[in-house]
This record gives sequence, structure tokens and C-alpha cells, in this order.
Amino acid sequence: MRRPLRSSSQSQHKHDHFDVLPDDLVVFILSKLSSSASSPSHFINILSTCKRLNRLGLHHLVLSKAGAKVFAVKAKNWSESAHRFLKLCVNAGNVDASYTLGMIRFYCLQNRRSGLALMAKAAMKSHASALYSLAVIQFNGSGGSKREKDLRAGVALCARASLLGHVDALRELGHCLQDGYGVRQNIAEGRRLLVQANARELAFVIRSVTQSSSSPSSPSSLLTWRAHRYQNQNHACQTDSVCSLSDFVYNVPVPAVHPANWFLREWFESGSGVLGEGLRLCAHIGCGRPETRPHEFRRCSVCGKVNYCSRGCQALDWKLRHKMECSPVELWVDDNGGGGGGAHGDGGAVVANNEAVG
Repeated sequence: MRRPLRSSSQSQHKHDHFDVLPDDLVVFILSKLSSSASSPSHFINILSTCKRLNRLGLHHLVLSKAGAKVFAVKAKNWSESAHRFLKLCVNAGNVDASYTLGMIRFYCLQNRRSGLALMAKAAMKSHASALYSLAVIQFNGSGGSKREKDLRAGVALCARASLLGHVDALRELGHCLQDGYGVRQNIAEGRRLLVQANARELAFVIRSVTQSSSSPSSPSSLLTWRAHRYQNQNHACQTDSVCSLSDFVYNVPVPAVHPANWFLREWFESGSGVLGEGLRLCAHIGCGRPETRPHEFRRCSVCGKVNYCSRGCQALDWKLRHKMECSPVELWVDDNGGGGGGAHGDGGAVVANNEAVG
């Protein structure tokens, strides 16, 4: 049997229930939605529902609470309206929007000054990723010449980001102390920080496995883990070095990547942005940072085939893929016919295993 059609008065009465809700209550609900939305469309679709939701969805409180996933726009979907939306969120005081737009402007749109200002704005509000990105820029002198590197500033920024729980910053700081790079050398303290970085990674792995253990298709306990070593002795962990976590743990999950980093890689790999002659992207797939001048990043001292913007990216890429691909060569030559360079110079060499002590 067909259901009876509702009368126009009934429909109008139902619609009035929403209309009588006070604006501050609707704003509160939208703020919760923007902070928990898993993609830009989940939030934008609500704004397009009606004029009132569109108006209240752009309230400064709603925009200030928006989570990083709301800004996970695809490079192919980048437009002036997306740019304008990010600027609205920045003006509302959203730190994730400041960081994301700062990265896009600095690396993709090549508006270095504005991009740095936006990242600095987020960093001043204790945004760990912004602090670490600024450290990478200082270490490399990105956007300027080799002479514009500020190693001490990079170390200070890494120290602050590591206090906020940023694992890559902690690892970078550990290597700086080991190598005496931008700070007085302290090998023991550097090793301690590297061990601490691995411990934080281990905590992440345990949380991930524990959360997935409730699923019927996943392992029910940590007993399924097993220690393993690569058969290739070149990749074995030495007793006098700090070993990589993935040398001992089976199936290490890939850490979450910030939407800004995915945007950078998609931007350049899709052709939306064009790298200058001789410039390359960081080899870590979850980074996306491009060189701003030739030979800005350091390359692997063993194979010479990959280059990295930072020690953090090198460590992650080593765990994810490069450990299985890296093979030593007797001599590798750069694009200009020169050698590999020093440990921290432009285009300089870095050890194959980021956790090893050179």
C-alpha cells in the first residue's frame, strides 16, 4: 500500500523545527562537525544544504575548529574558491589552515615570504608540523641560497617540535647532536634521543595493532609479531649503532601523513606544478617537498639514487622501501659530474640507514 502524502502544512511544520533552533546551537553543532569531518566533502556538503547552514557554516568559530582533514583538498581540485576558503579559516585563527596554506604557498605557488609567514603563525601556536617544516627550511636554506642556512635555528625548532611529540623532529635532533650539526656534539645524548624516537614509534605500532585486534580479519594479539632480519648482511643492524624499529618488528604501519604533504606530491607529480631544471622531490613518498635550488637535498651515500630533505624522511623511506632497494655502487657521480659531497652540504651524502652512526 502506498503511504499517504504529507500535506504542505505538515512539511512546513517539520521545517519550522529547524528554523526555531537558535544560531548559537547550530554553530556549536557545526563546530563539532568541522572538527571531526573526515574529508572536505563531508563538511562542504553540509554548507550547500541551505542558506542558513551556509551562512552559519562560515562562522569564525566553525572555521577555527575545522580539522586538518577538512583541508585535504586534492591538487587537481585546487581552485580560487579552495584558496579563498583556506584564507577564511586562517583569518578565523585555524592553525592547521595556516600550516597547510603556508606549505602550498611556499612550495607550490612559490610565494616564499607569505608561505613562511603562515607557517610561522602556526608555529607560534605550537603546531608541531609547522615547527618541524620551518626547521627543514632552515637546515636546507630553502627558498634562498646555500649561505642562508641557519643550523642553530633549525636545531632550536626541532627541539621545540620534539617536545610536542613530533617523532621526526626528535630523530633529527638526535642526529644533530651525534654529528655536532648546528649544536655542540654530544654522542651519548644523541643516541638517547634516537632510542626515544624509536620508543615513540613502538608506542604507535602497539596502539595500531591493539586497535585493529578487535577486527575479525586482524591478528588477535601481539604474539603474531616476530623479529626478523634481512638476509643481506649489508642491511643487518650493527651492535654499535642504534637500530631501526623496523629491523625488529613485523609489519610496521605507515605513519599518518599530513594533508599538506600529500598535496605537495600530487601537485608536482600530476603536472599542476612544474619543477625547475635539475630539481627533484624528496624521495620519501609521504613528504612531497621539492628542492628550491639544484642539489639542495642530501642523497644516499650508498646508492646515490635517492635524495631526502631531512633525516626524518630518510628514516621513514628506509623503513618503507629503500632498505629493500638500496645497493652499493663503487662510485656515483652527480648531474654536474661532481662527487657526492660532504655529510651535510648541498647534494651531500647521508648514510643508507638513518639510524646508523657514521
